[in-house]
Amino acid sequence: MNPVEILGLVAGCLTTAAFVPQAWRTVRTGSARDFSAAMLVLFVAGIGLWLAYGLLAGIAVVTAANVATLALTLPILWVKIREHLRSRAGTSP
Repeated sequence: MNPVEILGLVAGCLTTAAFVPQAWRTVRTGSARDFSAAMLVLFVAGIGLWLAYGLLAGIAVVTAANVATLALTLPILWVKIREHLRSRAGTSP
């Protein structure tokens, strides 16, 4: 692995790891109230595109980091959507 790949690996690990505490808290509490729905949708879409880029370009570090980040952010988005649907239906969590 060359220095540029190592740099990408470290960057991917750090940015992905940043979502671990938030994903854990969101799933544990069942609340994503403080998240903007628009931000989450845009972020997940961007991660999906980065994942596609990594796959198409054959860049393992980009692919792996974005698979992990997507796995951490999709549950947050799901909780946000569930909250929205419940609030529209007038039910509590």
